[in-house]
Amino acid sequence: ANEFLERLQGDGKLPMLTSCSSAWMKYIEHFHPDMLDNLSTCKSPMSMSSAMVKTYFADKVGADPEKILSTAVMCCTAKKYEAARPELRVNEMPATDVVVTTREIAWMIKSAGIDFVNIEGEDFDAPLGLSSGAGTIFGV
Repeated sequence: ANEFLERLQGDGKLPMLTSCSSAWMKYIEHFHPDMLDNLSTCKSPMSMSSAMVKTYFADKVGADPEKILSTAVMCCTAKKYEAARPELRVNEMPATDVVVTTREIAWMIKSAGIDFVNIEGEDFDAPLGLSSGAGTIFGV
């Protein structure tokens, strides 16, 4: 929101385009490179979260970031490409180490014979154990 307001009130490039979709970013890079400056400078939620895990979380729990395996479960296969982008590395390490699609995780759950529907809920782990529920409608 701040970036948009700064662009709107200043002489920033408009319209501002979303940068959270890996496939969309790749499309702009390949087919409309003249619009690269229109993309938001924000990383995707996956990349922001992964970078936070490798920095803030690692510091809070006293862990070596190189020993953290940051895994994302995402609906889009293009997120696998995003995780491999060198410009999204954190201190020379991939921010996101592994991306598993929702289809792949569903297959793993089913293959393992886990009755996912009847698993009892648990609290999130600290220190990143807060949830707003806003992710439920993300991308809708």
